[in-house]
Amino acid sequence: MRILVSACLMGMSCRYDGKSNQLPQLQALMKKHICIPVCAEMFGGLPTPRTPAERQGNRVVTKDGQDVTDAFIRGTAEILRLADLYHCKAALLKENSPSCGSGKIYDGTFTGTLVEGDGITAQLLKQKGIQVYGESEIRELVDERPFYYSI
Repeated sequence: MRILVSACLMGMSCRYDGKSNQLPQLQALMKKHICIPVCAEMFGGLPTPRTPAERQGNRVVTKDGQDVTDAFIRGTAEILRLADLYHCKAALLKENSPSCGSGKIYDGTFTGTLVEGDGITAQLLKQKGIQVYGESEIRELVDERPFYYSI
């Protein structure tokens, strides 16, 4: 199966603070699936490092008050294009992120408080029928039976 994967989870230094969140199980995942690295913030033109951002309703705002919603939407549009191009049925995304968080995200107050909700990218991928997993759910993808494509 072809899976979109948050680039930071694949070890790319693209987080807001210039670091990565490489997963130790990544090699096992890559043995079973084709992983396509994605980062809505970078695809949308935001720099690395960058000021932290959180969702505030339908907007994404940085800690210093800059609205970066348009960049997140542009980056997500590129991810959706890749999902279509590669026929991706799943995505493994960084939890709690204003773009990638699925089920829980930071509440927009920059206090570390989590609330129910999805990041921009996770929300739009789900709307397109793509199954979204957070990094704590990687085992579900690693343990999944292989999916074979007929070409």
